[in-house]
Amino acid sequence: MKTKSLSENLIYQRKLKGYTQEILSEKSNVGVRTIQRIEKGEVEPHLQTIKLLAEALEINVDELIILENPNEEITERKWLFILHSVPFLGFIIPFANVFAPLIIWAVKSKDNKVYDNHGKAVINFHFTINLLLLVSLLLFFPFPGYNYFGSAAIVLYGIIVSIVNIFKSINTNTYYYPLSIPFLKIKKAF
Repeated sequence: MKTKSLSENLIYQRKLKGYTQEILSEKSNVGVRTIQRIEKGEVEPHLQTIKLLAEALEINVDELIILENPNEEITERKWLFILHSVPFLGFIIPFANVFAPLIIWAVKSKDNKVYDNHGKAVINFHFTINLLLLVSLLLFFPFPGYNYFGSAAIVLYGIIVSIVNIFKSINTNTYYYPLSIPFLKIKKAF
């Protein structure tokens, strides 16, 4: 059974009481615009805002807020770890740094928008790295000494950014892949 989101719960509880957004705003001292943005799912409100809304609706906070399942969070961290670390297979199998995350992303992206965004970021970054390596090899082909230096610098950059993002995704559920070409568009989270 799908659990309702905070926005769905707020709309349901407000309408159940017969309140308009303006009446709820007056009773809760929360701005009308804030209530509108919460109901549209545009913002994640502070706990204090949720408490004010729950008091105005004369309900418990847990009737509005969705408590996360800790097992789901652990599973999500494991998948993020796999998604961000699987590109290291590219050292063993050529182009696995793109194809391995592409396969995982194709399977998991429909499960969770977090997997979708992280997967696209990983694929964009490693596809960019492969493209830069190819350009480096083609441009400096007549100059073998420069070719090795440029390729080594690109590989080292890719390794460092990947390692940083493994830890970042596990600890904060975020990522930052600078200089990536956005081959796959990433949907912004509100």
